[in-house]
Order: sequence, then C-alpha cells, then structure tokens
Amino acid sequence: MEFQKVIEERRSIRGYDASKKASKEQIEEIINAAILAPSWKNSQVHRYHVAISEEGIEKVKACLPEFNANNCEGASAIIVETIVKKRSGWDKDGTPSTELEHDEWGVYDLGLATENLVLKAADLGLGTLIMGIRDAGKLKEVLAIPENEMVVAVVSVGYPKAKATMPKRKAVEDIAVFY
Repeated sequence: MEFQKVIEERRSIRGYDASKKASKEQIEEIINAAILAPSWKNSQVHRYHVAISEEGIEKVKACLPEFNANNCEGASAIIVETIVKKRSGWDKDGTPSTELEHDEWGVYDLGLATENLVLKAADLGLGTLIMGIRDAGKLKEVLAIPENEMVVAVVSVGYPKAKATMPKRKAVEDIAVFY
C-alpha cells in the first residue's frame, strides 16, 4: 500500500473478525517494523510480550478494564509493550542526560516504535488499538515481565470486523506556529 494511504486509512479498531486470524509471521513482521524506529542513542529499549494463543489472550484481557477487554474481542494477538527502565535518556552512571529525570525518553522511543508497528499492521490489512488503561502490576505478574521493564501500553491486533471512519482532524493552522 502507498505510504500516504496507510497513514490515512489506519484507524483504532474496536471490533475484530474472530473468523480470520493474523499469523505469527504477520505479528513478527509488524514487530520487525517497530524495531526499525529510531531511539535515543540507538538504545532500542522497547520490548514486546505477545499473547497469541487463546489462553494468552484471555490472560491479558483479564488485566484490562471491561471496556478495553471488550474492544479486544476477536483479536488475533494482544501485544503488551514495555520499555527497559533507565536506559533511554540516561548516562551510564545512572544520571539523566536531560531535564527529564524519569523514563520519558524511553516512552517517547516506544511511541515512535508503536507508530511503525500500527502502520505496518495497517499495510498488512490488520487493525490495531493502542490501550493505555490496564493493570500494569497484574500484567507483569501473569506474563512474568522482568522487574527492569515498565509496562507502557497494550496493543490489540487482528482483522477489523468493519471499516472504521476517520474522525475529524485539526488543520495545520490549528496546531502549528511558524516563525
């Protein structure tokens, strides 16, 4: 698909076609696209914990509020995105490299990677939903996520049940100031 078309057609999907399943290879392909995103000093702090089996998907859904669990119905996979803490934006001695004293740069880097992930999914005809409301502690427990990783987002992936429409977008003049 042409890049501009991918950008324009990517939507947040809240209903998946359970009769069509994305393959493990397709999920690997979208994660490979995420790997190509830039990161602070090439630190590549993003990690992916992928529930692809029915059992794994149900475990992850149990860590989501009901509305998000419902939005995942029929998904082929649910990806729990984490970052390795204190690597992106930090010096080797453990001090922050900028005025950001937490893991903001790691989260920023993950955002760049997530954009690649969802755009590649759209390119493959898959839909995604990025979710920030989740029980991080419970996800860490049920998926045995290492202590040095921070849960940031959860992304459902699958074939959309229906084509989503584009909500109204702001114009350049509404959000940009030129000097």
